Amino acid sequence: VQLVESGGGSVQAGGSLRLSCVYSRFTYSNYCMGWFRQAPGEEHQRVATTDNYGNTRYADSVKGRFTISQDSGKNTLYLQMNSLKPEDTAVYYCAADPVIWTRSGELCVSRDYKNWGQGTQVTVSS
Repeated sequence: VQLVESGGGSVQAGGSLRLSCVYSRFTYSNYCMGWFRQAPGEEHQRVATTDNYGNTRYADSVKGRFTISQDSGKNTLYLQMNSLKPEDTAVYYCAADPVIWTRSGELCVSRDYKNWGQGTQVTVSS
């Protein structure tokens, strides 16, 4: 699976950005996909995950502000980020794996993803 992110940039606090991740076609009908981020000096953090059924899960820090979605016709995963805060500053990565089953998206949350994009920088200034 090949993944290419885009849409990062610099924005002031309270602003919005939409990240996109174009992926190559999956060989299985079931798959997990997600957005992750890593700020300097911090651990890799899960932001949001979804599966082919549209089940979604969010980290508590982004609930109500971020929305993960997909357009399977365009092979694209999105992350709409609203009400951005300086603490959202990080490199954002998309990840995706074909899977046997997702258990309504639960297995996408803790999965050790094998396929990653190159990352896109998001900078939020106060």
